[in-house]
Amino acid sequence: MKTRTITAIIALLIFVPIVVWGAWPLLIAVFLLAYTALYEILKMNRIHIFSIPGILSMVALFIIMMPQESYMPHISVFQVDLIIVMALLMLSFTVISKNRFSFVDMGFCVLAVAYVGIGFMYFYETREAGLIYILYALLIVWVTDTGAYLFGRAFGRRKLWPQISPNKTIEGFLGGIFCSVLLGLLFYFMGWIEGVQILLFLLLTMILSMFGQLGDLVESALKRHFDVKDSGRLLPGHGGVLDRFDSFIFVLPLMNILPLIT
Repeated sequence: MKTRTITAIIALLIFVPIVVWGAWPLLIAVFLLAYTALYEILKMNRIHIFSIPGILSMVALFIIMMPQESYMPHISVFQVDLIIVMALLMLSFTVISKNRFSFVDMGFCVLAVAYVGIGFMYFYETREAGLIYILYALLIVWVTDTGAYLFGRAFGRRKLWPQISPNKTIEGFLGGIFCSVLLGLLFYFMGWIEGVQILLFLLLTMILSMFGQLGDLVESALKRHFDVKDSGRLLPGHGGVLDRFDSFIFVLPLMNILPLIT
């Protein structure tokens, strides 16, 4: 617990100022986190990051995460074309490798790039939309996690999804959503989020809280499938980058899709 707490404090002291600063320091940090997450997820499937599929995956990740100008859509047609080329090259490698790298492995790499790349791309995009939005996304995840833990410890009786994450309970899940609504009320009445009606804003907050918890369960299911405890060892007491950012990978894209960022 002591190691976990110390790691969290050091990480916050480094990470929060970078988020507040934004611009190129955040872009560099987001790229480093994304490539670390890609390394972790490929390693689960025993695909080396510097193998041909790993290198193609890294190129595809860079293509997805290229910063967009304000007049362009989040993922341009040019980017889609390049990603298709990367996928075709991976498919070709299944032949060259005589199926040691299989069609299933290729699909895993493509989905891994999309999973990691889109999530972290929207981290930067959300910060560019405004500091208040990325802070709100961070707080939704943190408050939901804290609420789920406290309510689960105090009232947890019924397991939420024991085959995936045996410690999570339905009471904790609902408690996390409840705490996110309290956060939403604070942000709304302080005037920090504007342009959205209160009922819609609270509904969107609840949706983000639910999907944040779902993102955590998705990563837990991934780790169970590959029989690993943590995605990595970068953060002592916390695991890897995926272990810490799994909820954000779901929350941030959804936050940009829903009518919340004006």
